[in-house]
Amino acid sequence: MTPREELERRINKLQEVMQAKGIGGALLLQRADLFYFSGTGQNAHLIIPAVSEPTLVVKKSITRARQESSLENIVPYTGREDLTGILKESIPAKSTIGLETDVLPANLYFRYQQILDGYNLTDISGPIREIRAIKSPYELEQMKRAAGIGKSVFEHARRIIREGMLEVELAGRLEYHARTMGHQGTVRMRGFNQELFYGHIMSGENASVVTFFDGPTGGSGLNPSFPQGAGAAAIGSGEPILVDFVSVLGGYMVDQTRVFCLDDLPLHLQEAYRQAVLIRNTLAEMGAPGVTAGDLYNKAEEMANDAGLGNHFMGYVEKVNFIGHGVGLELDELPVIAQGADYPLEEGMVFALEPKFVFPGEGTVGIEDTFVVGCNRLEQLTEFSDALQIL
Repeated sequence: MTPREELERRINKLQEVMQAKGIGGALLLQRADLFYFSGTGQNAHLIIPAVSEPTLVVKKSITRARQESSLENIVPYTGREDLTGILKESIPAKSTIGLETDVLPANLYFRYQQILDGYNLTDISGPIREIRAIKSPYELEQMKRAAGIGKSVFEHARRIIREGMLEVELAGRLEYHARTMGHQGTVRMRGFNQELFYGHIMSGENASVVTFFDGPTGGSGLNPSFPQGAGAAAIGSGEPILVDFVSVLGGYMVDQTRVFCLDDLPLHLQEAYRQAVLIRNTLAEMGAPGVTAGDLYNKAEEMANDAGLGNHFMGYVEKVNFIGHGVGLELDELPVIAQGADYPLEEGMVFALEPKFVFPGEGTVGIEDTFVVGCNRLEQLTEFSDALQIL
């Protein structure tokens, strides 16, 4: 169970923001946000007034919600009138109510617009994401535990990768290994139409195949309905094997990438990998509170260009303009370490840095680790050797 004092701290932060913005309360429905503020992922409405105790109104399962959440006010949902009554008791009429409009489907929004007749509606997703971007010591401990799964997955990869193994077989065996260690099997993403299954585990040319996924790598996948990740290609000697794996434990995730190979890689790919490690290390030293996310991106791009690798940096032709993304309960949290991002880093922010170089027809090399912003630099949460994994 999420400790009660942890939930109270989160709720208080949101209430402070709502009071400052003149918002009377929030009605939350998205599962990651529900879990963050209530400690349960059951089907529910979480009503958080700006000045009084929250109420969790549960459709299913009320039994599980009362077992999992330490909130005091947990009641069953018995219908629309019941929900409306609780809202009126909790939040003054004609005040403003915040909804997660970044993720709420339009049909549901229109339905709640009727339920909330007499209230003014606004988007509360921005403040929620900003609050979630700063991790507490409790959350960091969960992420360190998740990092233990990641380290074990990469150690297992060293033991099992062999020539002729299909990408999808390698992916399945690593996924099975993670599941036996407690991986929940779901990698949550907030972005519309963004989805991921454990990560991207690909070899050679397939790791340079582009796709819809908002990241530097894609992969063919097994069919056009899920066109990313591991395919049916056989792993060969002398090519990069990209293991980009998201480890999740207790809802919290870390993101990590290492490159393996059977025998040596061509020299230009080895040099690109060396540059990726150098960029990651440089940004880790540079990433102190007050430094902007855009400053980190610009430094990475400058280093890639100076190394003569600018054309391959974070994609080839179809590039992405970021080098890092926040992680926590979702894979696409704040902050985004992106071109033009002018917001400063704050102590306690957690994000994955992933400098990668894509070579069409040859594959992708790079590195990724999850870091927390410390008092004067980035502190690494993930563990495993930085070395190119030559098997």
